[in-house]
Amino acid sequence: MPRDTQTRTTQTRTLILDAAERLFADRGFDATPTAAIARTAGVPKGLLFYYFPTKADLLRALIGERLDLEPVDTTALITLGDPARALLNVTRRLNELQDETQVRRTIVWREQRTHPEVRERLSGYRRQIQGLVEHVLGASILHPIAARRVRTAAAAWVAIITTPSPTVVDGTDPLATTGRPDAATDAADEALDLPELAELICAGLNAPAA
Repeated sequence: MPRDTQTRTTQTRTLILDAAERLFADRGFDATPTAAIARTAGVPKGLLFYYFPTKADLLRALIGERLDLEPVDTTALITLGDPARALLNVTRRLNELQDETQVRRTIVWREQRTHPEVRERLSGYRRQIQGLVEHVLGASILHPIAARRVRTAAAAWVAIITTPSPTVVDGTDPLATTGRPDAATDAADEALDLPELAELICAGLNAPAA
């Protein structure tokens, strides 16, 4: 395939995926007709079907290509002697990354209820997060510690930050679902206090292993 043709193909496909991402996030998968996706992408409907024969193919492409954890520079996330702060650093970085795509922020949480392939991909994404948290947490602990303890603490943190919640103190939920209350909502009763939770999780890690 000539390079210019390949470039146009890639650009067209990206336009369609971008449009599907916006509309699936705004309306939901079931409520989004393919005609609306084609119109938003600025392409003929027939061309959309050329790249993605079904709407389900669009969803699979989105989660397959855009629900992934990009390489993360952990240098600034590691905090020697303060593993709780390290957990918060990782979470804040994940929050920044998820803001760049509606796939992580919205679509996956809505569609994983009814699409097994989305649930499966979400499980893989959580495993990626688990690995990142384990690395940063382990590197932040000064005393020798069993790997299983780090793994258990990391798993507890991943469970907290990847569970959809109405709102989170300090806006540090990396995978918040739709329906987040606005600033006028009384967050005091519903918020997760991530700094306190991080301290609780790390409390057992601060003592040297026996």
